[in-house]
Amino acid sequence: MNIAKMMKQAQQMQKRMGEMQEELAAREVQASVAGGKVVVTANGAGDVLAIKIDPAIVDPEDVELLEDLVLSAVKQAITQGKDLSQQEMGKLTAGLGLPPGLGF
Repeated sequence: MNIAKMMKQAQQMQKRMGEMQEELAAREVQASVAGGKVVVTANGAGDVLAIKIDPAIVDPEDVELLEDLVLSAVKQAITQGKDLSQQEMGKLTAGLGLPPGLGF
């Protein structure tokens, strides 16, 4: 394989990865805890987009519970977003024959 061809393939891959990142930023995942009382929406880029809290779960006497539920839902949503990203990027890099640790 010649260097020019490898460079062209690398440029195409870089372009496709940029497009994939844009696509992932547009895709949403949701995580919910406490039977749907706290719902967090994130995207494939790992950004938290929204948090919904059912007023029935808000107890001024137990703010710690609400904090724990929100934190748990945020962590789950971010994990789901990262998993989605890894799956999609893995599809993109699957045929490249990258050494272990260099793929997604």
